[in-house]
Amino acid sequence: MRSLKRWAALALLALASGAAAAAPASAPPAQKVVVSTDIGDDIDDAFALALLLRSPELDVLGIASAWGDTALRAQLLQRLLQQAGRSEIPLAIGQKTASAIPFSQARWAAQGTLPRKAPDAADFILAQARRHPGQVTLLVLGPLTDAVRALQRDPHGFAQLRQVVLMGGSVRAGYGKSRYRPPSAPAPEYNIVSDIGAAQRVFAAGVPIVMLPLDATQVTLEEPERVALFAHGDPLTDALTQLYYQWRDTDQPWASATPTLFDVVPVAQLLDPGLCPTVPLRIAVDDQGYTREVPPGASAAGGAAAADTSAEGGHAAPAAANAQVCLALDRPRLIALYMQRLLH
Repeated sequence: MRSLKRWAALALLALASGAAAAAPASAPPAQKVVVSTDIGDDIDDAFALALLLRSPELDVLGIASAWGDTALRAQLLQRLLQQAGRSEIPLAIGQKTASAIPFSQARWAAQGTLPRKAPDAADFILAQARRHPGQVTLLVLGPLTDAVRALQRDPHGFAQLRQVVLMGGSVRAGYGKSRYRPPSAPAPEYNIVSDIGAAQRVFAAGVPIVMLPLDATQVTLEEPERVALFAHGDPLTDALTQLYYQWRDTDQPWASATPTLFDVVPVAQLLDPGLCPTVPLRIAVDDQGYTREVPPGASAAGGAAAADTSAEGGHAAPAAANAQVCLALDRPRLIALYMQRLLH
């Protein structure tokens, strides 16, 4: 009888062990993200936010409007969140600036309402960084104006960010319309050149930076994918459809039938780093808005990104990497990820 009981106990233990082994591993905690976006001019911000809102791996602590007419951008964000069923996400409003780019989606934005008691973007960034030290990613899909305002207001609080992930810059390739031709020469990229001083200070701040430049972000959304998205018929894809056609209904040369998904790439990189692997580089932002790659062993120079000098001889120290930079993208993998998230 004793051996029978012992056998039964061992059998139960084996069953329990097997059940534990078969149980799925718990999912990693969602990444905490604060977004700064100049949504409403080009269309890629809207496509990027759609992916963000459909990704449970990302805990969106808040979204801040940036650059230009930031109050009207906040109205656009409020309406987009309502249509997506995500009105619980807080909004913040960035510093209003002059902008030479027309607000192509202003008619859609004007039908939204201004968020009540929306905080200042810089204050909101700092509040989240302090509340969750070492955990918050600041995702910048526009000029770095509000990021640098937060940095200047409280450098210690800004240093509590886990990282700054940004779409911006041009390292080894500039703007180009075809991926079948050799890359064009590096050029001042819009998000950087719009506020050069802000970019210089953020790159010199010492906070980890993940940089998604023109080299890796010129991914087009082709007609079969557009048709599938616009025919899908849920509230979020309907909003994308309306925003896309308002963007098209302008006289701007870049508002072509085939949009470029610049800002989608940083969101996708957060979800799947393997589709846009990074390399450590030293990036210096010069006074013309070029994001120069400083060779290993050279000294950084230019603007606020200048290298430190030694106290003894005053010589420039060798440039250490200040950013993880993606220079090449797995385009099919990104499109597959995007379509799966938006359609399912």
